[in-house]
Amino acid sequence: MAERTGDATGDDIVERICDTLAEAIAEGALRPGMKLPEDVVGGHFGVSRTVVRGAIAVLQRDRLVERKRNRGAFVAEPGIDEARALLEARRSLEMLMLDHAFERASGEKLEALRALTIEEDRIHAAPDDAAKEKLSGRFHVELAKLAGNPVLLEALEKVLARISLVNAMYRRDHSDQCGANHHRDIIEAVAAGDQPAARRLMSQHLDDLEHRLILDEAQGDSHSLTSVLERFSARAG
Repeated sequence: MAERTGDATGDDIVERICDTLAEAIAEGALRPGMKLPEDVVGGHFGVSRTVVRGAIAVLQRDRLVERKRNRGAFVAEPGIDEARALLEARRSLEMLMLDHAFERASGEKLEALRALTIEEDRIHAAPDDAAKEKLSGRFHVELAKLAGNPVLLEALEKVLARISLVNAMYRRDHSDQCGANHHRDIIEAVAAGDQPAARRLMSQHLDDLEHRLILDEAQGDSHSLTSVLERFSARAG
């Protein structure tokens, strides 16, 4: 029998735990290398460790979480080779789905994307870093939906989720996120039916995002050291 919590079945609560942890990882609230104690997660959701392990197994399959022998579960820390592979996968998926989007782009759908860029401007003008992290990647997902291929969309969403870990570890400057101006240019090229221009603009935009990363081990080590210093300096204060 599935474990129940309130009105939720065991499957429901596993999905809820997965969604909660995945969103926290995507927004940077749970950082790479952070431990995920089963008792703490289970206590919060009112479930057993067995249920938590089921949720952790799903996140481990999606490469957002990793288990370390005799130490427990941790937010994943992608290495340099994995980071490069993820960036290559994102580029291939985004360019393919952009091509498909030309076949389905309507005035209404493009207006929704334009409205999203206005929201991006508003959020980037405010000092709320959590909101900026949450917004990061949303334009790319919404644009990809125009392609009408749910399998490709799911693949892109999973790649973007893992790239959020890459950004957390290797991005040189966290103050600037995915640019609304670039997004507007891409939208207008799609609206004009100019596929070569849209592809060129998307490629330049992805280049810009990738150039913000420093893909070397020292940058990853710096991330880990910074996390430790922030935690212990807060105690000392």
